[in-house]
Amino acid sequence: MKMHPNELFFYYNPTHNVDKQVRAYAHAVAKHVNEINIDKERITSTGWRSILTKLNLRPKDLLNRAHPDYQSQIAGKSWDDESWLQILIKYPHLIKAPIAIMKDKAVLCTSPNQILRLH
Repeated sequence: MKMHPNELFFYYNPTHNVDKQVRAYAHAVAKHVNEINIDKERITSTGWRSILTKLNLRPKDLLNRAHPDYQSQIAGKSWDDESWLQILIKYPHLIKAPIAIMKDKAVLCTSPNQILRLH
């Protein structure tokens, strides 16, 4: 698959308000936006590792700890790195913010204007 050199990969949950706002910014930042709905498209452990490396974050850094599912399913237990990765795969709706990747830069967009850091 040939990618456009200025293609922006945007991992988001369309039911989250911040994600919708950042999505609008994404289309302003890049002409070619590859939208990945994380609730519908399963991301593999290899895919998550690549994303985490670009973000320079750990899997648990992406999760919304205030979410009721996090509190009931994950909080208070001891998890190793591989288990955290499996949590991302199984519960993508727990990701606290959309992720934007362009070339070798990646941003966890906890506010809409953070996507502007890709430029």
